[in-house]
Amino acid sequence: MLTIDRPAPIRSPLLEAGRSRGIVHGFFTRQGGVSEGIYRGLNVGAGSRDEPQNVTENRRRVAQSLGVRPEHLLTVHQVHSPDVVTVTAPFPGERPKADAMVTNTPGIALGTLSADCGPVLFADQEARVIGSAHAGWRGAISGILENTVEAMIALGADRSRIVAVLGPTIGPENYEVGPEFFAEFVARDADYERYFSPSRQENYKMFDLWSFIIDRLEASGVKTGALMQCTYADEAQFFSYRRTTHRGEADYGRQISAIAITE
Repeated sequence: MLTIDRPAPIRSPLLEAGRSRGIVHGFFTRQGGVSEGIYRGLNVGAGSRDEPQNVTENRRRVAQSLGVRPEHLLTVHQVHSPDVVTVTAPFPGERPKADAMVTNTPGIALGTLSADCGPVLFADQEARVIGSAHAGWRGAISGILENTVEAMIALGADRSRIVAVLGPTIGPENYEVGPEFFAEFVARDADYERYFSPSRQENYKMFDLWSFIIDRLEASGVKTGALMQCTYADEAQFFSYRRTTHRGEADYGRQISAIAITE
C-alpha cells in the first residue's frame, strides 16, 4: 500500500549536483498521488482513463515538488519519434507531438511520462541548459537521445559538461520480444545482437533496453548514469504497460520524470 501523502521522487546524485546552480529534478514514483484503482497513486497520464481531476491534482503536486507553477510543468504528446522541441514558455495550444524537450528558461519544468520506456533527464549545470527525453526502443534507435544533446548544444550547452541519467525503465529480465523485433534490430546493425539474450519461450528473446540507452548516451559523448530500477518488477513504485498487458487490465497509469531550472 502507498502511505506517503506527497511525492517522494528518486534523485540521481549526478543531477543533484546541479541544485547549487538552480537545477532541480525528480524521477517520480507512484507515491504521493490521489488516483485510485489501477491508477493508484501519482498517475500523471492525461492520456489514461483516470479521472481528469486526479491527474490535474497529481501534476500540481509534481510541480509543487519542483518549485514551479503547475502550468509550467510541460509534457509533450509522445509518439516514439526522434523529435525534440525547444521551449521557452507553456504551450499556447495543443501539446506538440515530440519525444524530448530542452530549455534554458528558468521556471520551466520539462517532464517525460513513462510506464516501461526509458525517461532520460539531461543537464549542463554550468550553462543552465536542461533536457528531458522519452526513449522507448523506437525513439532510441531513431536518435532521440543524440538529438536532445544537439538541441542542448544549440542553447549553449557543452557536450563535455552534459550529464544524462536514465530513470526507471523495464529491465532486461522482463522485456521479452518476438522474432520480428529481434530481426528489425539486427537488420539495422548486426552488433545489436549483444543486447539480446535467450528467452524461455522458443524463438523469443529478452531485450536489454537499459544497456541500449546507456550505450547510445555514452557514444554521444555525455556523462551518463542510470538508476537501474525496473518498472515491471516493482509494482509498489512504478506503473508498467507490460505488467498491465499481461494481466489483461483495461488501462495503466504513467509516472513522470522531470527537471527544471529555478527562477
